[in-house]
Amino acid sequence: MKKHLIKLLTLTLITTSCFSQKSTTNTNLSLSDKKATTETKILYQNLNTLSQKGFLFGHQDDLAYGVKWKYENGRSDIKDIVGDYPAVYGWDIAGLEKDDVNNIDGVPFAKMKQYIIEANARGGISTISWHFDNPATGKNAWDNVPNSLKTILPGAENHKKFTSWLDKAAVFFLSLKDKNGKNIPILFRPFHELTGGWFWWGKGNCTPEEFKTAWKFTVDYLQKKGVNNLIYVYNTGSFGTENDFLTNYPGDNYVDMLSFDSYQNNNDPNGEKFIREVQNQFKILNEINAKKHKLIALAEAGYEAVPDPKWWTGTLLKAIGDYKISYVLLWRNHGWQEKEQKMHYYAPFSGQVSEKDFVDFYNLDKTIFEKDIKKVLK
Repeated sequence: MKKHLIKLLTLTLITTSCFSQKSTTNTNLSLSDKKATTETKILYQNLNTLSQKGFLFGHQDDLAYGVKWKYENGRSDIKDIVGDYPAVYGWDIAGLEKDDVNNIDGVPFAKMKQYIIEANARGGISTISWHFDNPATGKNAWDNVPNSLKTILPGAENHKKFTSWLDKAAVFFLSLKDKNGKNIPILFRPFHELTGGWFWWGKGNCTPEEFKTAWKFTVDYLQKKGVNNLIYVYNTGSFGTENDFLTNYPGDNYVDMLSFDSYQNNNDPNGEKFIREVQNQFKILNEINAKKHKLIALAEAGYEAVPDPKWWTGTLLKAIGDYKISYVLLWRNHGWQEKEQKMHYYAPFSGQVSEKDFVDFYNLDKTIFEKDIKKVLK
């Protein structure tokens, strides 16, 4: 299985347990953090190498829960189907700013830390977003009151509150250590889906200059706190032009990866619109990347309940096409939702209608899961 991929990737390094192998795929690629840890630099370079061979498959909250189960050691809906874990694990640290024990999705931060450490030990990679509360209103991230972001800027009324949040994030990031005591590299995606207006930091709720100032301050502050194990992911919702994507872009010295989120919905049952939009957005990012030399990712994607039995090879694969992307991350499998009276999941599970097609998707040379990475290290 996947012999062609393994042959191509022999001796490539992806985790932080060994540092002798360097990527030569793109000599222009370098991290924005000039004090980045060796482990973080190596991961970044090798994400680039892997993107030339295929793309990493990711899943939000994969180890914490799935459809009809929660907190079972070693379990994963993905692993139940293909006997392998995702290569990338998505997490969110909303709730950290309030000293909550659990994050926004109910995952205890202690367990999240455990999962990140365990995944890293196996060769997996973790990416973190942050649906932090609106600092101006005290309500959640979706309380999209205009001018809220302005209040966290230096000198503004909620600036000290925001820096206290960053202090807590710094403590968490620095607590993520491997068995050798080295900080585990994390793909950090702050202020995500910024072209949408549904979050307090989104389009229409702040000016581009305010957003850039907030982003730069966040990066600079974390680095001043000694956090040098982050790969910064600039992330939008939908966009139609290069200008749309770059309107709030804080500059090449503050970004390591270019990404966007895109979901198929029930108004597009055949996935034609989804494929067209994702392809168009990758085309734009490819053109931007020719000048900026960053990694590219589809940082969130999915089709709720995956009703199409051929969605993985018939829709998602076509949407990605031949573009050389680092990873695609599917949203979470939260199972039964009482309020909505429906199943809420974006990846298959045992017995789900797209299970067989997902196995075919897994067996493709260009799809990279966790075992593929581990075999490369032998």
